[in-house]
Amino acid sequence: MRWPGATARVLLALAAGAIAGLVLAATSAAAAATAAAIAQPIGRLWLSALQMTVVPLVLSLVILGVANAANAAASGRVARRAMVVFIVLLSLFSGYAALAAPAVLAWVAPDPQLAATLQGSAAAVEAGTAPTLAQWIGNVIPSNAIMAAAQGAMLPLVVFALFFGFALTRIAAERRAQVTGLCQAIADTMIVIVHWVLLAAPLGVFALMLAVCAQAGLGVVGALAGYIGLQCGLYLGATAICYLLVALFAGRSPLAFARAALPVQVVAASTQSSLATLPAMLESARERLHIPRAVAGLVLPMAVTLFRITSPIQYVTAACFVAWAYGIELTPLQLAAGAALAVVISLGSVGLPGQVSFMATVMPVTQSMGLPVEPLGLLLAVDTIPDVFATTGNVTGDLAAAGIVSRHSPDAADADAEPQDAA
Repeated sequence: MRWPGATARVLLALAAGAIAGLVLAATSAAAAATAAAIAQPIGRLWLSALQMTVVPLVLSLVILGVANAANAAASGRVARRAMVVFIVLLSLFSGYAALAAPAVLAWVAPDPQLAATLQGSAAAVEAGTAPTLAQWIGNVIPSNAIMAAAQGAMLPLVVFALFFGFALTRIAAERRAQVTGLCQAIADTMIVIVHWVLLAAPLGVFALMLAVCAQAGLGVVGALAGYIGLQCGLYLGATAICYLLVALFAGRSPLAFARAALPVQVVAASTQSSLATLPAMLESARERLHIPRAVAGLVLPMAVTLFRITSPIQYVTAACFVAWAYGIELTPLQLAAGAALAVVISLGSVGLPGQVSFMATVMPVTQSMGLPVEPLGLLLAVDTIPDVFATTGNVTGDLAAAGIVSRHSPDAADADAEPQDAA
């Protein structure tokens, strides 16, 4: 008998915790309260172990992301256009999530029992008062980067990392390599620690789910199902938006693009891997969309490495769900801060493994919006379920980006035509 994989073990722990909590809540309120009191510290300990790696991991990843993006942009005109398109599209989809997620959640009132449980939990962190515009602007750039790191102030810390990364590109190549090597070593070390902590994920998720279900009952199960549905819906919406973008900015028929993208989407849905779908993307780009070889061969591998349209959607949606579950109304400033940070973080974290990526990316965005991070342990457990829709959206976005870059790269088209003319 084959032992279940890591994702399966976490999902089984989630189900077991939910069943145990619901049974206790239905049979004995006293037993449910006792079990919750025991389980909460265990779940909190596991979540804290994950949280301790976030600051050094995010700092190193953002610095590396800026350095890699700068290197890519310096490699040629097509690469520079691709980076601009990537950043613009990531910003667009991050804004889309910041508008759509709260709007959809506003249609459904959170379960009062769930909200009361989260707000009254010993593990819950009280959300701070939303800052004014003047306060927010004044705090964007940290006066002390070390203090910002110590306080977990993610937005000013990421701003510092951006300054550091761009400045790093202006020093001698030998010294730059030393710093990027150190950052890569720090990131790799943090990932090893996270992998160690994730070995205890079934226990942590079980404890968190048991504690919440024992107090909130079926409300938490319905809330998690709603979160999965919200993610899937937003990923499908993002995929549909790609067809519109192709029509507006790539000058191509949405129907023709849909026919070209369909074989790629089938491979993406079956493999749930953008990298495994790359050969199919290259074939569709060349044979069906007639994108020049010089564009497709450069932009699509770059897109797989640096660009995933569903990443900022995932980060912002998770944060909005946490706010909804706690009954917190997000201000436009909080949403803007979270959306901006989601774009920056998504560029530096594409290569991370699934569960590592979730905590290293969603947690900073949630913290930057002044929200509690305790529910993220439960969201981590179910986040892999909508992955088929996420991968489909990502590869569709990759093809759309390649089409947009192609239209604005006549020089690449000319270069691609030369061998054909010579033949």
